[in-house]
Amino acid sequence: MTIEFTGRRTAVTPDLKAIAEAGMERLALVTNRCTSAHFIFSEDKYRKIAEINLQCRNESLVATCESTDMAAALRDALQKVEMQAIRHKERFATVRARPRPEIEITPGAIPGPMEPFPA
Repeated sequence: MTIEFTGRRTAVTPDLKAIAEAGMERLALVTNRCTSAHFIFSEDKYRKIAEINLQCRNESLVATCESTDMAAALRDALQKVEMQAIRHKERFATVRARPRPEIEITPGAIPGPMEPFPA
């Protein structure tokens, strides 16, 4: 998986990279074959904003969080992405596990190959 880091008006520290990589290890257990992740860190006066774009096999997960501390914003964004991934996984599992409707077929209801359809 490719992980990209972008710092807009801020520096990407090794601590932030370590937090992001640890979060991606957790997300790898939940998500479905992720191919790339893009972490965007931006700073505007007292606001620190962390944005995560995660590209997986069937879906694209995005989360943005803002805080006065960049590490806290990153942890919150990772938590949001994890919740999205869990929600997608549960939705997929319930759709596939839904029971098929049972159809009652009575003899004579379906015409045979040589019988004409009833008028």
